[in-house]
Amino acid sequence: MPSPFFEENTASRLKLKAMLSRLSDEDLARTAPSGWTVSALLAHMAFWDQRVLVLLRRWREKGVDESPVDADAMNDALKPLCLALNPRTAVEICLSSAEAVDAELEAMSPELYEEIKVGPTHFRANRALHRSDHLGEIERLLG
Repeated sequence: MPSPFFEENTASRLKLKAMLSRLSDEDLARTAPSGWTVSALLAHMAFWDQRVLVLLRRWREKGVDESPVDADAMNDALKPLCLALNPRTAVEICLSSAEAVDAELEAMSPELYEEIKVGPTHFRANRALHRSDHLGEIERLLG
């Protein structure tokens, strides 16, 4: 069953793919006021898509359980790792993670979706929301 956000996820993934195909090495090195480079933001996006992917797979196999997260602490802990990652690797993992999580969301059963909706964990099936925030930030950085 496609998630209710399938079209938005697809549109954001296609926008991401188009942007990634145009980024130069100089673009990837551009730094936001927060200290995150464009490539580090891409790695950050990949991480959060991977988290959703891992949860979906676990919940499909074992049932929905709690998976609390302190997003600010996670992002602060991730930042040095994302900054250290090879920029072109960040590009590749960002797109492959988006593709994988969107496919998993599209294949999700209606029963699992309902179980997640009432479950104990904040879960964002609409991956477009997170992607759009960062794609907008990257667009502003690049002018």
